[in-house]
Amino acid sequence: MGFIWSVITPLLMLATYTFVFQYVFKARWGVTTLVDGEETQIPFAIVLFMGLIIHSMIADTLNRSPRQILQNANFVKKVVFPLEILSLVNLLSSLFHFLISFMLLLVFVLVSIKHIPVEIFYLPLVLLPYFLLLLGLGWFFSALGVFLRDIEHITGTLAMLMLFLSPVFFSIERLPENIQTFIWLNPIAVIVENARMVVLYGQAPDFYALANYSFCALFITCGSYYFFQKMRPGFADVI
Repeated sequence: MGFIWSVITPLLMLATYTFVFQYVFKARWGVTTLVDGEETQIPFAIVLFMGLIIHSMIADTLNRSPRQILQNANFVKKVVFPLEILSLVNLLSSLFHFLISFMLLLVFVLVSIKHIPVEIFYLPLVLLPYFLLLLGLGWFFSALGVFLRDIEHITGTLAMLMLFLSPVFFSIERLPENIQTFIWLNPIAVIVENARMVVLYGQAPDFYALANYSFCALFITCGSYYFFQKMRPGFADVI
């Protein structure tokens, strides 16, 4: 079915989580926006979906990266190939699926709240440091996965922890302050919150938080690239 799976998968994911959290656990986000001069509550499903599609990118990176070099052994042994490009290819693949899901999100936003905030043009600024971080994580775990084959079991668990210990299913503001600090350390927390601000709430992003996030992402990416290049000479011997 090819391209159709890129549409069906996020819809099934959204329907499942919405049923569990909105209709079983009766979860409410409590965020409102102005529609025709009146305050209208933003549906929980839309707020949830925004967080899910952002998390799906880092989950895809963590799940695919450890096997990335091993699955392309011919590029290591038989040809001279810039192996660091493989992480970029994975990132572009995740970005493609993100864009499909984001288009669906915009449809839901138009149906539910009747307009798309002009602040949505801030979204590339919000996502750019996130993409940079994902590229760095791809380099790090793809290199590590060559030498530690079981790392993929850890990254799968890590992706799940990032989902449930992030503001995807809940608002950070409802947590005690000491726990909020811990949640903000999650690498998707800042991105999820700021993406919702510009796409759903009609607010400008937190530029200070994004600046700090960008600095950390750049540091991690540069360190991961250095680690990848240092480990690369040993790939052929191990594979």
